[in-house]
Amino acid sequence: MAMPTMGSSVYIVVELAIAVLAVLGNVLVCWAVWLNSNLQNVTNFFVVSLAAADIAVGVLAIPFAITISIGFCAACHSCLFFACFVLVLTQSSIFSLLAIAIDRYIAIRIPLRYNGLVTGARAKGIIAVCWVLSFAIGLTPMLGWNNCSQPKEDRNHSEGCREGQVACLFEDVVPMNYMVYYNFFACVLVPLLLMLGIYLRIFLAARRQLKQMESQPLPGERTRSTLQKEVHAAKSLAIIVGLFALCWLPLHIINCFTFFCLQCSHAPPWLMYLAIILSHSNSVVNPFIYAYRIREFRQTFRKIIRSHILRQREPFKAGGTSARALAAHGSDGEQAGRPRGCGEAPAGPRHTHTALPRLSQGSGAASPGGSI
Repeated sequence: MAMPTMGSSVYIVVELAIAVLAVLGNVLVCWAVWLNSNLQNVTNFFVVSLAAADIAVGVLAIPFAITISIGFCAACHSCLFFACFVLVLTQSSIFSLLAIAIDRYIAIRIPLRYNGLVTGARAKGIIAVCWVLSFAIGLTPMLGWNNCSQPKEDRNHSEGCREGQVACLFEDVVPMNYMVYYNFFACVLVPLLLMLGIYLRIFLAARRQLKQMESQPLPGERTRSTLQKEVHAAKSLAIIVGLFALCWLPLHIINCFTFFCLQCSHAPPWLMYLAIILSHSNSVVNPFIYAYRIREFRQTFRKIIRSHILRQREPFKAGGTSARALAAHGSDGEQAGRPRGCGEAPAGPRHTHTALPRLSQGSGAASPGGSI
């Protein structure tokens, strides 16, 4: 359904602004992890995967959405790729958020096994599998679950297109039963409910451990401050999940009304595009959460902006809390303020966690930013 010219112009301007902010903010996240060795941990591998999906939203999905809003004539399967690509990125984001939740659950519930279970190689393999699954799920309509075989007269906007072409509008090519049953119920709602359960268990476990520390402190148990940092990290990541749900659920709820309530009038164009803008804006918010909630990200962002953007020359080093961050990461004996990659070769592997005393649900797992 084409919008009025004024509405179309406003929509395009807002979408382009979101695209620019999404690309800049998430490139900054990837840059920070690349520069600062304190941020190079398994949790942040998934954070970088999430940022990559958000960059692709700005570079590809939003331009595709703007193009589709015009309703140009195209071959049906070409239109399906334009329409469904954002679903690939949404699914990748969900898988990354779910992987982060599981990672934090292991870190708090079974920390002594964390370093053995959660390795960089396994994380990279999981990320690769998640992206493959995301393409398979998001592009399912291209395999046959679509409206391409529907007669042209049954479509609302394809009368002016040549034979073999359709007006490239989302609802004309992507069936609503796919969007509701498969995309929303199975691939969005179920993972969101799983994440809700995981974070509830994380916070309940942390609360129980904190009470145990107060009533019966045991020798060798991880310190209260270490556990509080883990909880703070989990809260930051839970906020990101909550914002994802807040941004995407309105659009899915509108789709449910469209599909189930046949007697209801279709949502007005301004509401549909407001919901689309809200869903795309989710790609902008995560870097602000990292900067506000995670000190190591915040300090690295400042250094990047000063040194690489404003060209105020200063030697790059980790944030002022490096000693605590390196300790949380199982430091290889580096001095505070001298992370790997700043003029010296990395030390040989040392299994520092084996020297720790026995912990009860203790540490050994790094929080996303080291120090929070």
